[in-house]
Amino acid sequence: MTSSGSRGKLGRAKSGPRPGGGGSDNRSGDMHYMFNPRGVAVIGASSNPSKIGHKVVSNILNSKYKGPVYPINPGGGEVLGHKAYRSITDVDGIVDLALIAIPSKYVLDAVVECGKKGVKYLVVITSGFAETGNVAEEQQLVRTAREMGMRILGPNVFGLYSASSSMNATFGPENILPGNVAIITQSGALGVAMIGKSAVENIGMSTIISVGNKSDVDENDLLQYLMDQDDTRVIMMYMEGIKGGEHLVQTLKEASLKKPVIVIKSGRSKRGAVAAASHTGSLAGADEIFTSVMDQCGVMRAESLDEAFNLCKFFSTSPMPRGNNTVIVTNGGGIGVMATDACEKYGVELYDDQDKLKKIFGPATPDFGSTKNPVDITGQATPEFYDDALGAAIDSPDIHSIMALYCETAVFTTDTLTDMVLRNYKRCREAGKPVVFNLVGGKSIKGCMERLTDSNVPVFEGSYTAVACLGALYEYDRYRKLGADTIEEGVMDIGRIREILNGVLDDDRGFLLPHEASEVMELAGLPYPKSRIASTLDQAVSHAEEIGYPVVLKVASRDILHKSDVGGVALDLDDRQELMDAYQAIMQNCKTRMPDARITGVEVSEMVKKGTEVIVGARRDIAFGPIVMFGLGGIYVEVMKDVAFRAVPLNREEVTHMIQEIRSYPLLLGVRGEKRKDIPNIVKAVIKLATLIRNCPEITDIEINPLMVYEQGSGVKAVDARIMVEGLEHSR
Repeated sequence: MTSSGSRGKLGRAKSGPRPGGGGSDNRSGDMHYMFNPRGVAVIGASSNPSKIGHKVVSNILNSKYKGPVYPINPGGGEVLGHKAYRSITDVDGIVDLALIAIPSKYVLDAVVECGKKGVKYLVVITSGFAETGNVAEEQQLVRTAREMGMRILGPNVFGLYSASSSMNATFGPENILPGNVAIITQSGALGVAMIGKSAVENIGMSTIISVGNKSDVDENDLLQYLMDQDDTRVIMMYMEGIKGGEHLVQTLKEASLKKPVIVIKSGRSKRGAVAAASHTGSLAGADEIFTSVMDQCGVMRAESLDEAFNLCKFFSTSPMPRGNNTVIVTNGGGIGVMATDACEKYGVELYDDQDKLKKIFGPATPDFGSTKNPVDITGQATPEFYDDALGAAIDSPDIHSIMALYCETAVFTTDTLTDMVLRNYKRCREAGKPVVFNLVGGKSIKGCMERLTDSNVPVFEGSYTAVACLGALYEYDRYRKLGADTIEEGVMDIGRIREILNGVLDDDRGFLLPHEASEVMELAGLPYPKSRIASTLDQAVSHAEEIGYPVVLKVASRDILHKSDVGGVALDLDDRQELMDAYQAIMQNCKTRMPDARITGVEVSEMVKKGTEVIVGARRDIAFGPIVMFGLGGIYVEVMKDVAFRAVPLNREEVTHMIQEIRSYPLLLGVRGEKRKDIPNIVKAVIKLATLIRNCPEITDIEINPLMVYEQGSGVKAVDARIMVEGLEHSR
């Protein structure tokens, strides 16, 4: 069974409504109506300036929204000069979007009224639902809205801003700078703060929208809209927890091929993850899994708001590089060395053709300077020196991106420095070459940077910050050039495998016994040691002679998972006497240490020859659904934790990148005279596990530890397999 499909097609897969979770089934029509409504109602509009309903109406009116605005208040009257309707059903005109800012106990009635009116989208600003434990009430809102052909954003949101309709339907700051950065935030309070920060950083937004509890509309829905919206060039998301992670992965892959996606994810620490869950009513997945999956999707993960805004600003204005050759132009050797170190850290390739560098920069460099990369035009450089050196880099077809570094000297005044940077930034933009500027100095430099920031110039105080942005641009460019790869699955008899799994569940067990795991491995096409179950000593001797010495003995018991911990394993048994002694020792150990354990017998297996031990596994993650894992294996895996993860489905290239990601990867390339290991067969093994976990909903966890890897072309062998199952999904 082999399946394939583009990332885009997989990303568009639809699903039915998920109670209490987001969905991609947009039954009420095009999400265009949420961002560009023909009419807006505010339920809970108030003439009291201290009320949220007043602020929302005020922001909509002051943002120059062109459509009609309908304040809704049971007392009638006027709100900010506009007639207030007692009910939304009293409104004569079309209402595509209704914002609800009333006490939670009245929200369901308001949803019903909106449904009667034919509203398409509801923005429930009101809090007090799933985030405080009122899950059932929130689910009722979603069911009612869906039945009446509506979608819900929220509850527990601050609203949304849409530049395309000039609509600020939030209770945040009044003035929002329009632009091409879209922000999706799970935290309302942080989102309001982001509006203020975007103004300070001079970052214009195409939209900012909070998803709150994500009862219905979630990041998946919004990404599907924003990836094709012309006004949006960069998408930034703040996330606390994941709902519908399996769908989100496919959508992120598709979105990242079209536009840069930047994510800030809180809940990184164990304590932070608990805090995130209590705040939003959703669970934060394991941080290492989240990071690996974002890398798989081509998403850039920012560590802080400052880093995220730096990336947003840079990506919103920078062209994509036409090649990998980067040059550093500096008037200070020290700052040039720091930038060089940063380039190595962030994967920026410095152009290193000394002959061409001398030809390009020789005329623009003083005799006592250096044309090596970094190109040092020395501390005596004037604006003219920078113009000449940067102009040479801009004009050269061999140079694809530029870093311009400046240390404060007496040669420049702030005005001439500002003019020089602006002039050369414009030249780089016209030439289609990415550029970053790093200015180091005192108070006057600070003022210069503020003026340049106001002109949207990518200027930074630290060389590492500047290079990090350029490195992220190159990383994103590499992902985008990979394109939409086919998804691969291993060929295997899924029907027979599921029969085995259901038999285990019928036996009220949560895991497979050794002979069952062995059969599943064989059916999946994963090389596994020859083995037999012996219920007596004579059978053990007979099986060993059939398999051939040396052999391994392992206790077979439904009650003993960790066999070695109770003395239930014996390795490298070379003859009949050793086997007999080991058999008796295993039975004695297990009966002594676990007297209540039900022992089926002893598994007799071939002794696998030594190789490089790795671990491969798959499991159902609470956030992302089926995932696979790879890492350094053996008894130290829990100590070293040298592992990487990817979401399923996936392709060979994604598996290869996962393997290369672990710290121990050089061991597979061969060290101290050893030959390269059989990496292609590791890839095949991971794909087979991905196929199993994706097609067998009964399986919760698969672990092969160790998977013995031999030299290139010699294959791999699964030494021990542990398969866990759960009865919620299986058919009896």
